[in-house]
Parts: sequence; structure tokens; C-alpha cells
Amino acid sequence: MRTALLVIDVQESFRLRDSWADISAPDIAERVARLVEHARGAGQEVVWVLHSEPGTGTVFDPTLGHVRLMGGLEPQEGELQVTKTTHNPFTSTDLGQQLTARGVDEVVVTGIRTEQCCETTARVASDLGYRVRFVVDATATTPLERWGGEGTLSTAEVVERTASALQGRFADVVTIADVLAA
Repeated sequence: MRTALLVIDVQESFRLRDSWADISAPDIAERVARLVEHARGAGQEVVWVLHSEPGTGTVFDPTLGHVRLMGGLEPQEGELQVTKTTHNPFTSTDLGQQLTARGVDEVVVTGIRTEQCCETTARVASDLGYRVRFVVDATATTPLERWGGEGTLSTAEVVERTASALQGRFADVVTIADVLAA
């Protein structure tokens, strides 16, 4: 089995949003860095994914300079780097082809936002036939307004909902400690 660690959207764009004050894991870059070090030590692929919204004038517009990895995260030569314009990197990039060329059949999902780009990536990867491990405490999110407008889901509720929806269906939900111990 060949594994790739996917680092999804751990980028400066998010720090500039008002919602960053409510992020579930403000130390997300440090959490992910531990997994990157582990993956490199195990000879696994590391894939760096950034989210871009060209022409929008938002913090995700690459012309503004915020579509870059958070400090402390640095790709090494030969590591894949892709920039997506969709919630998952398989739809708007050639990530699937690049992983296939490298013989990858398992992906480990980390990043920002737990229920959005991370969960979507896990679901699509599962549908494409990859074994998926979702590192729940190496993802970060913000509170979400309930769809009926009746209050807000806390970050803990968002994470729990995502983990429950993915576990055993689309992914094995694991922790950083689980990955480091493997």
C-alpha cells in the first residue's frame, strides 16, 4: 500500500477571515506539520493543496497574495502541489492522475475546513477507490449556522457530525496519535 498525506487548504487566506477567531484548531499548521514530518520519515507522499478563487477579490483571490501555505509548512522538492477551484482537489486538478502515477492507493486527509473541503475530499477519494484515513484532530473548522436558522452548530458538533458521517462509510476516522503510532 502506498500512502499520500493530503494537506488541504492550510493557507493564510483563512487567517484573514473574521471567522478565524472561532476556528476549532488555531494551531492547525503545527498539527499538520507533525504529520508531514511523520509521512516524510515513512517515505510517504505529501501533497499540498491550496484553494483559489481567481477574480473574486476575496482572500482566496491569488492576485492578493494570501493563497499560500501557513508559516511552518514548506513543501520539499518532488512533493506534489496543486491549486484547486472546487471543494475537493480531484475535480479541478490532475491529482488523481498524479497519485495513480505514483502508485498511491491510500490517502490521509488533513486541513481546513473539516466539513467542507476535507470531508468532500474524503468522500470523493473513497468513491475513486482510495482507502481513506481522515485525521479528525488535524482538521479545523468554524461554527456553522443551522440550516433552519435555529441557532449555530459549535465546532465540536461540526467535527462530530463529520466524523460520524465518514466513519465506516467513506473513511476510517483516526487521530494524530493513531497516525503517529502506526
